Amino acid sequence: MLYVALFIGIFLIVISDKLTQAFKLSSIWGLLGEICASLVIIMVGKLEVSHISLGSAIELGYLTIPFTLLFLVGFTNVMNIERAQNPSILLLPFVSVVCFSIAAFFIGHSFVLITGICVSLTIMFILLYGYFSGKVLVGRILTTSIGFIIAVLSIALIKISIVTIYIPVFTLALPFTLYYFSKDKFTSVQAITVSTLTAILFSLLLFIVPFKIIWYLVVGLTIILVIMQSSRKYRFI
Repeated sequence: MLYVALFIGIFLIVISDKLTQAFKLSSIWGLLGEICASLVIIMVGKLEVSHISLGSAIELGYLTIPFTLLFLVGFTNVMNIERAQNPSILLLPFVSVVCFSIAAFFIGHSFVLITGICVSLTIMFILLYGYFSGKVLVGRILTTSIGFIIAVLSIALIKISIVTIYIPVFTLALPFTLYYFSKDKFTSVQAITVSTLTAILFSLLLFIVPFKIIWYLVVGLTIILVIMQSSRKYRFI
């Protein structure tokens, strides 16, 4: 049922973004589409985070749905790109999705593994097509859809261990922040290259560094990323 919910969610996001662009509506309508898509994942897909395990389990209770909804909508907009971009920008979510797939393989989570492989192949196809044809322009609809899928994969793994929040934060959110920071100082290709290498480095650390240290990194740099949202220049949510 989770696969069906994911498909419906992506459909809602695509339709809401299409209508928003076609009729030049306020971005609030796109946000409403993301909220509806997230509610489908929660209600139909039965995917939610009801507790957080930090040594001992912390029950979220009535905050379960608000927390899950906020997380889904927030990470859906990590790749919130309004203008057309170089297809190479998809290297960042590609690294993140591959990291999800590898983690899911070791954990034994079939939904994340299968979905991650499919999304990885799709992104690779788009990258290759864009490279050889030079016609693919990456815009909001594509990036929002990919962001939504990554948000769903994140929630699926967070149900197993809160430490896996490291993957979307360090292999996607942080590299994207670095990309926005460096794109005005370097060429687009250089900015994407530096951000992608950063994403690869942090994805490798996940499988090398002990989870206890990973958790400290998650808390510390998450606080930094949240503070950076006060500046519109580096904002991704």
